[in-house]
Amino acid sequence: MDARIISALGEDGRRSYADVGAEVGLSTAAVHERVKKLLDKGVIRRFSISVDPDRVGLSFTAFVAIRNDGGIHCREVAPRLRAMPEVQELHSVAGEYDFLAKIRTTHARALEDVIYQIKAIEGVARTTSTVVLSTAFEDRPLDLGKLQPGKTPTPTGT
Repeated sequence: MDARIISALGEDGRRSYADVGAEVGLSTAAVHERVKKLLDKGVIRRFSISVDPDRVGLSFTAFVAIRNDGGIHCREVAPRLRAMPEVQELHSVAGEYDFLAKIRTTHARALEDVIYQIKAIEGVARTTSTVVLSTAFEDRPLDLGKLQPGKTPTPTGT
């Protein structure tokens, strides 16, 4: 049931609990209580909006692989990358590189400026960039019922 509630809210976090309840077969009060438990347990981290980057002028996207030089620990590099507003996502990865960053800017020249800033961070040895030509989909809501049919976790214990 929690998975169904999460999936319903993932499609539209502004939906009323009454609307979600009608979809999943629970009362408004039951949905409210389950969502409260999911928030308390950290399963639902927050409710947010999804902004179309093109409509706010951030139409240039790139993935930048970042390699640490070993001079300082990766844990010290990550907060510096988090402080850069253009870095939308940062993932620690296994392989040749230590991080993979999703970066959004207004144009290629702005990306170049961001890459210079990244390379200036102590501990960064090198970067490799991949520019996005088009995006088929992103920011996809989780559909827990379809991800693991029959094995969906029940965060609130029911």
